[in-house]
Amino acid sequence: MNEIQADYINKPIIPGIKCVGEIANSSDSGFSVGQKIVALMGGMGRSFNGSYAEYALLPTHHVFAVNTHLNWVGMAAVPETWFTAWGSLFECLQLKKEDILLIRGATCALGYASIQIAKMVGWVIATTHRESKLLLISNTDAAIIDDGQLSGKIHVATKALELVGVKTLSDTLNAVEKGGIVCNTGVLGNVYALNHFDPIKFIPNGVYLIGFFLNDPTQTVMNEIFSFIDTHKITPFIGAEYNFSDISTALYDLDHHRVDGKIVVTI
Repeated sequence: MNEIQADYINKPIIPGIKCVGEIANSSDSGFSVGQKIVALMGGMGRSFNGSYAEYALLPTHHVFAVNTHLNWVGMAAVPETWFTAWGSLFECLQLKKEDILLIRGATCALGYASIQIAKMVGWVIATTHRESKLLLISNTDAAIIDDGQLSGKIHVATKALELVGVKTLSDTLNAVEKGGIVCNTGVLGNVYALNHFDPIKFIPNGVYLIGFFLNDPTQTVMNEIFSFIDTHKITPFIGAEYNFSDISTALYDLDHHRVDGKIVVTI
């Protein structure tokens, strides 16, 4: 990441944009010592020191109480990933049981979480560009190899979660039914912006394009997410668990795509 991209990060900084744990010192926060919480976003690891610390000192506005059957590892798989999936599916796509959802680029931690949520609602089509990963999305109603062109091949999707991003966005917009909604959330394709974007020509008539911005979690939404998990007895999909002493290995494996699923680091 170069200086232009990262000029909003106060350096030196302890990174880490989400965590779960117990309150060790409540100060004047209103929380109780020993209370289970999740914390995410809001400047963690960017504007102020984040979760790659034994004790994280965090502003209360992005710390949320949690009641759940999940153990610590399961809880740790939730905060940012499930918040992003939840917001994309319900706030942006307004997913309903009668919908047929296309998840493009489903073989990533966000994709697996989105599948777990959406399958409790309705019909799910998921794509991957690697045949070796089809098994990882076999719990959907249709698992499809993505060769770069889905328009003309998929005729039933009413909503689409775009995780590949700008690279395939135009094709995804043309793959959903008229009246459909496409939510652009991911950037797996490593293309971050549309040059010379002309919405009149780019967005098909009768199709809606939206994006999910994930910096504003609330206690209400976090309650909804954990209640949904508990009600449906879901265990978040975890690809690997590392001890904090092995965090450099965890980051290496993350950067080199060596893990399928969410990476969890425990202390």
